[in-house]
Amino acid sequence: MPINLSVREFELWRQQGKPMLLVDVRTPEEHAIAKLPDSLLVPLQELASDIDKIQPPQDADLVIYCHHGVRSWHASMYLEQAGFERVHSLAGGIDAYSQSVDPSVPRY
Repeated sequence: MPINLSVREFELWRQQGKPMLLVDVRTPEEHAIAKLPDSLLVPLQELASDIDKIQPPQDADLVIYCHHGVRSWHASMYLEQAGFERVHSLAGGIDAYSQSVDPSVPRY
């Protein structure tokens, strides 16, 4: 089962340089409004057909995010079932990140 990763823990990982692949499963329109740096956009509705785009570096965690954390949880479960390891869903999504970590990230 995927692990919910708090936005504060995620930010700590980023500051420490922990190896990870950050995947945004929102729509391109949402991604254009607000995104986290260095994230790969793979919309949830295209996840099955574009799963080959998700290639985390060796020994890296896979962190999935969306707007509030629901789509990322579903994507995380799907990716685990597809054989990915160390999969995390960003709890509260980009909205929680904006509220708790970086208010410069636009809210919508």
